[in-house]
Amino acid sequence: MAGIAGASALAGNGPAFADTWPSRATNIVVPFPAGASTDVVARLLADRLRGELGQGFIVENKTGAGGNIAATSVVRAAPDGYTLMFSSSGPLATNKLLYKTLSFDPLADFTPIAVLGDVQGIVAVHPSVPAKSFAELVAYGKANPGKLTFGSPGFGLMGHMIGELIQRKAGFQMTHVPYRGSAPLATDLLAGTVNVAVDFIPAYIPHVKSGAIRALAVSSDQRAPQLPEVPTLSEAGLPDVNTTGWFGLVGPKGLPEPVVARLAAITRAYVESAEGRDKLAVIGVRARSGDAAAMRTAQAMEIARWADVIKSAGITLD
Repeated sequence: MAGIAGASALAGNGPAFADTWPSRATNIVVPFPAGASTDVVARLLADRLRGELGQGFIVENKTGAGGNIAATSVVRAAPDGYTLMFSSSGPLATNKLLYKTLSFDPLADFTPIAVLGDVQGIVAVHPSVPAKSFAELVAYGKANPGKLTFGSPGFGLMGHMIGELIQRKAGFQMTHVPYRGSAPLATDLLAGTVNVAVDFIPAYIPHVKSGAIRALAVSSDQRAPQLPEVPTLSEAGLPDVNTTGWFGLVGPKGLPEPVVARLAAITRAYVESAEGRDKLAVIGVRARSGDAAAMRTAQAMEIARWADVIKSAGITLD
């Protein structure tokens, strides 16, 4: 009852509260490790919020359970503006489909604030794989069942699901090898421990440019400006796999609307600025500005897009 009363008091005094917020440091919880795409983007946003609002915005990496540990901690936090979460779409949408039991509902238990950007997926191979194009990879996979392994940054994460969708659409099979993040996966791809990686693009850009690995396709409807020579999956002969991972800022349910509006305005201005677009582009993220309503739409679309893939591939987690 005390928590409900506190939330009601905050909501009832929204404008007055917003005038004094923030008066101390705010934690931005990130569900993934330091150095991951989500973490890097969160730190860029934290720097901008710090400069605009004159208080500390501290990124706290709280990993585990596909982002659910971080998400649960934020859901349980007081809706006072001092605990936020910056996350990719897993904890904010698809974990609802993946986990048999989930202690929160991503559609009901967060206050959406803003969408900040999205990131393309990439299909990359070790040079030992005798495929110079995505079509050749499919042909090789069909002719050599059991020889291809594809790594993803984690079981049930977006790279895993994109990989399953690609196999389903293209009609061939690879053995899935889940990792704990993009960094160890990229390291093993460089070493040839796995011969295919399906993941978000940022960790692979320098290795593709150096020739250490070969990029066969990106998973969005447009080529990546950092790797303009790499075709989209549609251009490579596999339509209807246009998918990206997006990033969003949320707070606990009941966050005062004036605080939401203030955070959203600063986030939108950053994303739409030349500085914001340039800093995001360097790390392989496309600037994308969206308000709370845009996030709700993105959440619903993500759940609808992946429900059948997750079910047919048997991707379930405890």
